[in-house]
Amino acid sequence: MARSFATAVLGSWMQGEGAFGERSAMGRRAIGCRKVCRHCITIPLAQKIKLSVDSLVVLVYMNLELQVICLTDMEISAQDLEIGMDVTVAVWVSLVPLLASLLWWWNDLWFGLPVRRRCSASGTKLPPGHMGVPFLGEMLNFLWYFKLLRRPDDYINSKRRKYGDGVGMYRSHLFGSPAIIACSPSVNKFVFQSDANFIMEWPAVEIVGSSSMVTVQGKAHTRLRTLVSRAINQPDALRRIAPLFQPRVIAALQSWAEKGRILGFNEAKKVTFENIGMFFAGFEPGPVLDTLDELFAGLIHGIRAYPVDIPGTAYHHALQCRKKAVGIFREELEKRKRNQNCAEAKNDLLDELMQLKDDEGKQLSDIEVLDNIVGFVVAGYGTTSLAKMWALYYLAKYPNVLQKLREENMPLAKKKTGDLITSDEIAKLKYTNMVVEETIRLANIAAVVFRTATKDVDYKGYKIPKGWKVLLWVRYLHTNPENFEDPMCFNPERWKEPAKPGAYQVFGGGSRVCVGNMLARLQLAIFLHHLSAGYKWELVNPESETSYLSHPKPVDGVEISFSKL
Repeated sequence: MARSFATAVLGSWMQGEGAFGERSAMGRRAIGCRKVCRHCITIPLAQKIKLSVDSLVVLVYMNLELQVICLTDMEISAQDLEIGMDVTVAVWVSLVPLLASLLWWWNDLWFGLPVRRRCSASGTKLPPGHMGVPFLGEMLNFLWYFKLLRRPDDYINSKRRKYGDGVGMYRSHLFGSPAIIACSPSVNKFVFQSDANFIMEWPAVEIVGSSSMVTVQGKAHTRLRTLVSRAINQPDALRRIAPLFQPRVIAALQSWAEKGRILGFNEAKKVTFENIGMFFAGFEPGPVLDTLDELFAGLIHGIRAYPVDIPGTAYHHALQCRKKAVGIFREELEKRKRNQNCAEAKNDLLDELMQLKDDEGKQLSDIEVLDNIVGFVVAGYGTTSLAKMWALYYLAKYPNVLQKLREENMPLAKKKTGDLITSDEIAKLKYTNMVVEETIRLANIAAVVFRTATKDVDYKGYKIPKGWKVLLWVRYLHTNPENFEDPMCFNPERWKEPAKPGAYQVFGGGSRVCVGNMLARLQLAIFLHHLSAGYKWELVNPESETSYLSHPKPVDGVEISFSKL
């Protein structure tokens, strides 16, 4: 229809009559034929022909070359040129909103339309929301709340205000994929407990390793999980680990007091990595461990970055850091393989991975061992150091909590007279363990947990499409006043009662719950015991703002003045 209309328009130009002005000899002279020709059409501006915007859009649609000005046939006045410019501006004014609208809804059309056809067949619908612009999706909106405004919870609040609460799900496009955001306890619990329908996929598998426990599925995952749980998370393992971790914690606290002023984040990272390096791979403090510390800091920073492997991006830097870290671990692995008959085993996690066999007696390949060591360090290093840093911050902000912590820990410390505390004794420190839970709840170290739908899944009338990411927004569970009273207040005594079912998910849930969750709790409790019983500290910048990417921490790194009691 548009093409036939354009043909009629051109016919009137060629005859120089009718709808577009008076007869024009120039029109006939310029053309010399009656057929629609894309090379010899002239619009006689000298006759002040005013085209409608709709007509010109049709001509653009036909991709016609319009010879608007012909200097050999006519003289062009300033008024004529102004008319031509007006026409051009009118075209762009009409096209820009159309293009902007197309870009705004592109992802909803591209990803949503195929799903809606499946929804109509099953009587379901997609969750409400907006999927953003091509390639970027909603990342700019996400960064607006997390990085610029520094109000991360308002990202979900804005969706609730715009689309309503519904069942706690919203469609989006984040981290390079179409996604369903899940932010209510019930839907999070549903996803966590449906392993067959929602597999665990990190946004950057290339960084953590395609063979690591956090990425493999089925029997391979079960085999690795059983080994790691036995090595670091069972009661017998915790009894063995507790005395191993304490000497470095005690030495670190003494050095902090000697320095007088420290950055809590940096120092917490250092002591945590020394323990992780020793227990996972037998590395003692020194240049190699310092290098690994720097490499893993860069690696962790890129895990939730947009997956674009271009020099200068956090993702590219993380890949380079991983490559170098794997090289260091590979060298240690090869050394142990060469010396396995003439040297004693170090009995660390690396040794256990090297000796692990499947049901057929087959050992892990070198890359499987290396991927898992990298994955375990990523999972255990950053989260534990951040938890210790936040403990320093919150206890300085809430002196009443610190006083109660001291009242529980100082009698035990005096009774031990220099001996190390045991894991069984830690389990009896009720208030200390409540401080542990409150610290990791409010720290919200992992804001989002990633899953991928293996098939179309229906939930309370809504469809979660196959292949889409499911972003379990666990941060919002912990900061929503519907789940925790006065959620931003540091109140360990709230843990006298269990949390609302499904509302406390700091370690994930289902069969994929963090395999080192008890080790993380133990490390933090050990730190709190020695910290509260022997030291005092104050925040240098108590009003420091908080940054939330890649993980939440005060922008000053929790600078404190630190001394012995």
